[in-house]
Amino acid sequence: MVEVQFASRRTSTLLLITVFLLFNLCYDWTFLKSTPEGQRTVAVPLHAEEISAKCRSLQLTPGPPLNFYNRSVSDRYEVGTKPVLVRNAKIWTGGVQGLEVLDGDLLLAGGIIRAVGHVGKKLLEEYSEITVIEAHGAWVTPGLIDVHSHLGDLPSPVLEGAVDGNSFKGLAQPWLRSVDALNTHDDGYASAVAGGLTTALILPGSANAIGGQAFSIKLRPTKERSPTSMLLEPSFGYNSSDHSLRWRHIKHACGLYIIFTLFFHIIDTAYAILGENPSRLYSGTRMDTFWAFRQAYDTARSIKESQDEYCSNVFNGDWASVSGKSFPESLQWEALVDVLRGRVKVQTHCYEAVDIDDFIRLSNEFKFPVAAFHHAHEAWLVPDVLKRGYEHPPAIAMFAAFARYKREAYRHSEFAPRVLADNDIDVVMKSDHAAIVSRYLVHEAAQAHYWGLPENTALCSVITTPAKVLGLDHRIGYIKQGYDADIVIWDSHPLSLGATPSQVFIDGIPQISFPSILTKPTSLQKAPATPDFEQEIKDAVKHEGLPPLTPLRTRSDVVLFTNVSNLWLRDATNSVWNVFENLMEWGPGEVVVHDGRILCHGITSGCAAYSADATVVDLQRGSLQPGLVTAGSALGLQEIGMEETTTDGAIYNPLGSDVPSLALGLPRAVDGLMYGTRDALLAYRAGVTVGISALHGGFLSGSSTAFSTGSLHKLEQGAIVQKTAAVHVSLAHGDVPSVSTEIAVLRRLLLSAARGTGDESLQSVAQASGPLSNTATNSADIIPTVIQMKQEVEDQTGTELRITILGGSEAHILAPELAEAKIGVILYPPRPYPYMWDNRRVIPGRPVTNDTTIATLVKAGVTVGLGPQGTNATPMISAWAVRNLRFDAGWALLDNPDVLSQASVLAMASSNVEKLLGVHVDPYEADLVATSGGDLLSFEGKVVAVISPRRGRVDFFE
Repeated sequence: MVEVQFASRRTSTLLLITVFLLFNLCYDWTFLKSTPEGQRTVAVPLHAEEISAKCRSLQLTPGPPLNFYNRSVSDRYEVGTKPVLVRNAKIWTGGVQGLEVLDGDLLLAGGIIRAVGHVGKKLLEEYSEITVIEAHGAWVTPGLIDVHSHLGDLPSPVLEGAVDGNSFKGLAQPWLRSVDALNTHDDGYASAVAGGLTTALILPGSANAIGGQAFSIKLRPTKERSPTSMLLEPSFGYNSSDHSLRWRHIKHACGLYIIFTLFFHIIDTAYAILGENPSRLYSGTRMDTFWAFRQAYDTARSIKESQDEYCSNVFNGDWASVSGKSFPESLQWEALVDVLRGRVKVQTHCYEAVDIDDFIRLSNEFKFPVAAFHHAHEAWLVPDVLKRGYEHPPAIAMFAAFARYKREAYRHSEFAPRVLADNDIDVVMKSDHAAIVSRYLVHEAAQAHYWGLPENTALCSVITTPAKVLGLDHRIGYIKQGYDADIVIWDSHPLSLGATPSQVFIDGIPQISFPSILTKPTSLQKAPATPDFEQEIKDAVKHEGLPPLTPLRTRSDVVLFTNVSNLWLRDATNSVWNVFENLMEWGPGEVVVHDGRILCHGITSGCAAYSADATVVDLQRGSLQPGLVTAGSALGLQEIGMEETTTDGAIYNPLGSDVPSLALGLPRAVDGLMYGTRDALLAYRAGVTVGISALHGGFLSGSSTAFSTGSLHKLEQGAIVQKTAAVHVSLAHGDVPSVSTEIAVLRRLLLSAARGTGDESLQSVAQASGPLSNTATNSADIIPTVIQMKQEVEDQTGTELRITILGGSEAHILAPELAEAKIGVILYPPRPYPYMWDNRRVIPGRPVTNDTTIATLVKAGVTVGLGPQGTNATPMISAWAVRNLRFDAGWALLDNPDVLSQASVLAMASSNVEKLLGVHVDPYEADLVATSGGDLLSFEGKVVAVISPRRGRVDFFE
């Protein structure tokens, strides 16, 4: 009995053990993985599939979904958008490296391009209602793409509380995102679209070594009115409804950069839009900056390696190693981890060769490619360094001519895009809005073309190449079936001077409600025949960006200019007229010059008696025209605007509390002149022969001076054109003290000066022998106050004041009143933009409006001059733009053909400026500029000589 009971218990125990083992075996069967021999099996966690999926996702690479090109409707399509058929267009597709041009039609439907070239009848029958646009052979391109913009993050107009471009919380902050600061009400969007821009990468600023993540946006307004709805292909994780992996972007900035501040008349208010200094902001050097890079990437590498080890164990079924452990990740550093996984495009703000070399080494050390170096003013000098980039050479996103505003930009060359392209480096022209207003992005490409970049490469630089750099060339940057319906219809060839959209489509939606279309000359329907700069390009490379800029030779004997199409001269009233206007039917003209003075002019062989031993210069149907005159910038008062030791320095504000008694007299700009600066000599080579410059930095900055831009020192013959010109004051909202206080002081000073007391310069103004210039005055609220003050002083003194507005963005609002008050305007910039509150009420111009500011003022009878293209709040960095005055003047003519003539535009850029600022020049002593192949107001003329009676010489540049 006992044995039976014992056996029964033993059997029961064995059965229990068997059941237990079978239960565990069944329970774990689907979760167990084979393990190395001798190792115990471990239960797989319940969320194993989630972990495995996360690990598998690390192996994914960005790109469009496999079925992307099967789409019949864009992911950005807005219901109700009508199909559009563009007929009879000249279509630049972007294909074949920018060489493919088709003559034909274009169908947009569902937010995508449905057909290009020939649109079949059967396809058209799919749609019940189609909007038809007759292009009449106009150029059509994909929408322009800007890889470097701060639209929306650095606002227009500027308001201190809305500046969101930078963080000042740390040196390396990859966790920040530009989209989190995107202002959807910015005035810049509509402006940019009016220039043909459809897509932009919005970058954080440059105050940090790693400033944060950047986002690509479409610029059209959306029904949702949110930043999210503007995003183009947001990265996985930003929008939970999108489960595909898309390219991300991150902003880096390297080097020793001076903080770029716009004072906006409140000195302590900094508005960073260019390259701030990540080093100086954090009391460091380049070495500190690059240690911050390496430290950040080392942190990211450590996280990546931990993730890889974790996932390796998962894939090997080694759940014991990951048991109880979370997936190793960090929300702060995940963007840099993704850089190391090749899923984030690195956009790097670097200027000098040392910066570029440092960053190339960094990319090779941590094994990540660089999408593009931005600004990169010295990149063209080190193409072999670029070719050492990890995986591929970075593209270079650059300006055409914006340079020398700080030391890092000093060696930039207008030939840089051409040199880079010759070295098989991808070239991208960008705006860095609002450093260059993004509306004029295509003008950056046009300038690069003028200086030697091939036509196809220049067009690619603002369309297809940036699409590639952004990783979006599967949907934008080309006119191809299935691509986004972002196109621009142009009024002329896109690289012609002043090329303007007739209509812009984004996602198939027209962006300009009632476009103002101007019929341009047929000569502008093809790319300009640009000059030959081969020798200049070689010299630029040879001299590492600093080639000699002085004339190649100077002659004071007889020079004969032949094959001259136009001879524009000033008459006794300083108006400009074409001496050869009625002679061209007889053949090309010729001009004989001796000691810089014209001896004879006429048709071919008419001046033979004067030219027997002359130096002969064939202008190849070029022109002689007045030397241009610039005003408003700090030209001649600085070499590098943001390097204090290369400038005249700061002046005291006479209304400040710390002005020493010895500094109470008004300063004269002539005493601070600096000759032989690169900006001045480049301006001279571009036909700007006289600069009128004033000191800057306070409400009352003293008298300006007129000087020769081609002279090398002050004691040269003709180096000083006029010692003192206008007295300059600055009036803008936000001034300290207030505008009302400044007006009260100015009124009292002028009344005292009229009685013969006070400063000598102000006495000349009060006694009508010299003008008063309101520098940086733009507001239509301040200009009437100036008009009223003028009338009050005149009523009390009986003397007519001569006042000029230098700025005038909102002057059109008061055009009749300005004409009646006899107040002229030097428009600065000549194409106003709402940089600040005082500039906000600008006339957009075509294609948005028929009129422009210039046309409105001229039609009202206001005397108009042209300043440089740049903000008048920062004359210290506008000197670079003086060389482009010729193009600004030509652009004004093309924009206003019914109001302006070539003669009146030449006067606006020369004698009008002198007149408005009180510079008296004998018209027969005024400089002339010789151009070959075309005139000053075109992309085809090349400046070859300056003829100066005042200096008694002819300077040659080739």
